[in-house]
Amino acid sequence: MALIKKPVTGMSDILPEEMKIRDYVIGVIKETYGKFGFVSIETPCVESIANLSSKQGGENEKLIFKILKRGEKLNVEAAATEEEVVDSGLRYDLTVPLVRFYSNNAAKLPSPFKALQIGNVWRADRPQRGRYRQFMQCDIDILGEPSNLAEIELILATTTTLGKLGFRNFQIRINDRRILKAMAAYSGFEEASWDSVFITLDKMDKIGMEGVEAELLAEGFAEDMVKRYLELFKGLEGAQDGVSYLMERLEGFLEPEVEQSLQEIFSSVRATGSSDFELVFDPTLVRGMSYYTGTIFEIVMPEFGASCAGGGRYDKMVGRFTGKDVPACGFSIGFERIILLLKERGFQVPSQPKRIAYLVEKGIGGDRLCEVIAQAQEARQDGTQVLVARMNKNKKFQKEQLEKEGYTDFVEFYKEALKN
Repeated sequence: MALIKKPVTGMSDILPEEMKIRDYVIGVIKETYGKFGFVSIETPCVESIANLSSKQGGENEKLIFKILKRGEKLNVEAAATEEEVVDSGLRYDLTVPLVRFYSNNAAKLPSPFKALQIGNVWRADRPQRGRYRQFMQCDIDILGEPSNLAEIELILATTTTLGKLGFRNFQIRINDRRILKAMAAYSGFEEASWDSVFITLDKMDKIGMEGVEAELLAEGFAEDMVKRYLELFKGLEGAQDGVSYLMERLEGFLEPEVEQSLQEIFSSVRATGSSDFELVFDPTLVRGMSYYTGTIFEIVMPEFGASCAGGGRYDKMVGRFTGKDVPACGFSIGFERIILLLKERGFQVPSQPKRIAYLVEKGIGGDRLCEVIAQAQEARQDGTQVLVARMNKNKKFQKEQLEKEGYTDFVEFYKEALKN
């Protein structure tokens, strides 16, 4: 039986043209984030199943690619539970591995620690446009900074990077998990039901206010609570300053420092004068991860219509590993979605080095081949990209294919004489 040529569903082969774009984007990301003081780290793609299943990853914990125990540790036939045969899994994001990394290496790291991590993650998800089972994430995180300076730096670093990649007119939506909780408490929802309420609220942009109301009532929540909850959102529609409006309505349920922090973030980011993006307060923004404790944010591109970057503050997560909480905040670019948008725009990598193809007649060897190789090496030292390849029988088609890869000049080498 012939082997299967196609990659596994939800995973893709990446051809050279796309790899050029990906490598370029990674270069821009590393250079730009480096100017903001972020340093690169790397963590293993496999994590302990206990860490991945710690009820911090929201719905993603249902999408883990689990790994069986190996060797003598594995006895599937005798096992009664999954825990007896599974001890690790492929990471579904970069945040859980980062926090484990920080908890294990904190004594060797500066404080605050500004981390940049780029790597593949895996989710057993249903593939669709911009959503895959294996995909690259690009995260920046600041650990050890309790103030909103972390949020401001993360937003500016991310928007600067997107601007350098040519993105304009995108929207940054900001909210705070403490506001979400205060609105739920004010409306009379019991704390145990808040996650369920937030899951429904997160659908507001898809099903509208009436849809959210219908779904909350269908879940069995009292009509007076649902009405009181939705009145908060209706009141926001006519408010000039949504944060101040909610602060006034939620007095006694929301700490004053929440408003102060958000207002400082808005004013500081806007003070840069950038016209590339719009900064808005969005009280319907939820973010799926249950580990968020404060500010949360997302970036939406007009041509994609969905989140292309997101993050927030997760001050309690390190404490799960060490017993001592450490303030932490992060922002993740949806790398694959950015690449998708660039490809759809017909993006071309700028300022590429000159590309020459040396086409060598079949049969050339010995001193003549040494001459070709030496000439290619000399050209490479001058900054030219040189491909040395055997000349195909259909030379015209070969050149056409190389031109598609960016080769503009060709040098042909024959046994007897050199032809240009």
